[in-house]
Amino acid sequence: MQNAIQQLLTHANQIILGKDHKIRLALCCLLAKGHLLIEDIPGVGKTTLAHTLAKLLGLHYQRIQFTSDILPADILGASVFDAKNAIFKFHPGPVFNQIVLGDEINRATPKAQSALLEAMEEFQVTVDGHTYELPQPFFVIATQNPAHQIGTFPLPESQLDRFLMRIELGYPDAKAERELLSGENRSKLIEQLPVVLPPEQLTQIQAAITEVHASPALLDYCQALIRCTRESPEFQYGLSPRGGLALLRAAKAWAFMANRDAVLPEDMQAVLAAVVGHRLRVGHASNEAVLAPLLKVPIFG
Repeated sequence: MQNAIQQLLTHANQIILGKDHKIRLALCCLLAKGHLLIEDIPGVGKTTLAHTLAKLLGLHYQRIQFTSDILPADILGASVFDAKNAIFKFHPGPVFNQIVLGDEINRATPKAQSALLEAMEEFQVTVDGHTYELPQPFFVIATQNPAHQIGTFPLPESQLDRFLMRIELGYPDAKAERELLSGENRSKLIEQLPVVLPPEQLTQIQAAITEVHASPALLDYCQALIRCTRESPEFQYGLSPRGGLALLRAAKAWAFMANRDAVLPEDMQAVLAAVVGHRLRVGHASNEAVLAPLLKVPIFG
């Protein structure tokens, strides 16, 4: 399993240059059965990263371009009358894929955004009173542009909370950008990628991650972090129980990726900003600014 994970990281780093830590966070999120939100300006590789992961994991992939006029039926599907058989037949929408890329999700209206809520939480959708199961594994990778850009609708807290992690890619460094300018087209390189972590092996890893040990001392540290978010005046509101569970689940996945069978405080710190940054509010602060008060929490009471 560890060999497959390392191969995936190696291939992904050949496509997305100079972003090893961000790629590790994205993979950690998917291994932990979470959904991923990538927020950044257009053109830094958000969609490329999503397509790369889908290709390396061998999962059915569908991109949905969110716009201001997109409707829930465009995402979920709709029942269409079959005149020949005199019945309504459900036609599944693009959400019925194993990896769904919601491109520029904050350009859609709140009504369209909310169409993904049930899918992300319950792994099913309900249309016209009928419930349909989604394929497994199922991941949503959404991209969004910064909120200050024209034509965006901020994601509500209930939607943000469905994402296990939020990451930002940022600009490449000079060396990586030079390689991009002089190298091959990224889309062509993606098409040549092999499947290195097939769905059946991915499922085994996800099951193994739940068995990663978290000691009582580690859980004390996790609770101290949660308590800090709720009691510190620097935060407008604290981390919810679901947010605390998300932090622990991501830390277990990070420990597994490092070939450890127990979580260390360093694992929790490695995923902390990505897991809690979009769940907390400190004005218009970045992930790093949100993280600052939490880094002061002592590891051992």
